[in-house]
Amino acid sequence: MLPKTNEQGFFEIRLESIGGLGANLAGKMLAEAGVLWSGLNGANFSSYGSEKKGTPVKSFIRFCEPQIEIRDHSPIATPHVIGVFHEALAKMVDVTSGLVADGTVVVNSTRGFDDIRRDLRLPYGTLVTVDALGIAVEEQVKINTPMIGALLRVCPFIQPEAMEVVIRQTFATKAPHLVEANLRAFRRGYEEVHIQTVPAPAEERTFVRPAPRFGYETQLIGGVIVAGGNSLLKNVSGSRQGFLPRWEADKCIHCVACDNVCPDLCFVWEERVDKKGRKQMFLAGIDYQYCKGCLKCVEACPTAALVAERETPGFAEAHSLKHSFSFMKGGMEAWQ
Repeated sequence: MLPKTNEQGFFEIRLESIGGLGANLAGKMLAEAGVLWSGLNGANFSSYGSEKKGTPVKSFIRFCEPQIEIRDHSPIATPHVIGVFHEALAKMVDVTSGLVADGTVVVNSTRGFDDIRRDLRLPYGTLVTVDALGIAVEEQVKINTPMIGALLRVCPFIQPEAMEVVIRQTFATKAPHLVEANLRAFRRGYEEVHIQTVPAPAEERTFVRPAPRFGYETQLIGGVIVAGGNSLLKNVSGSRQGFLPRWEADKCIHCVACDNVCPDLCFVWEERVDKKGRKQMFLAGIDYQYCKGCLKCVEACPTAALVAERETPGFAEAHSLKHSFSFMKGGMEAWQ
């Protein structure tokens, strides 16, 4: 029944996501549909990292023929199919790592194939795109069900009817009022896909497991912390779930309500003179490097000067106003 398998007889799927998008549940539902309704043996487990919303998450699914037992419970390194729930993950995670030469990548995106292949470093293989976020927003669900629909297009051994049964059973207990909406999102994800295949070269790429940066032979002496526990230099755009705040300066009254609720100090302020000649702090812009798209500022703004904007490639970079940290000038010497 399986279209291809590795040397152990497994067909393997890896889902790359961030916390809060439902990849863990998607992996469970895929495994359940394959085992209970398609007659396969299967296993599913996830890697949560720090188990909080906005951090990278991986979900692993293995399938094999009924006569084969699954005794391997290690993370999937060389998958046949990869599902990318959030494009921005490619900035900090090698989401296509280990993909077999004729493998398939399913991406939640509205961009063109060439742009996605460049950013994902995917010169060949099958690329499937689906606007899972757009579907989820319209149906008022998470993006996991439309992503499952797109994944089933490249996993023909699982029938859509079987997955619909699993979705009904899953959401009947979790959120009965969302059963029909998730079914619609799943069907749209299955139908509204775009597929492009680029033949792999004669020589298949070989997977080399990346070595850790520091080991027992290369570890720095003296317990040096090479990655400080702060976000001063970190770009948290990978944690945004598709939306960010857009600032409309003409509506802003500089009341600081947005800054009071912002957990990451994204707002940039500067001192100016008001109409009465008094020195005041005025909002100058947003530093999107630190914005993780929680939209608390949108909820707090009393004048609708901040509105939720669906993120498009390049928007944050074009509209970001950088903080000026004077104590960072001169490198590490400034800390001494």
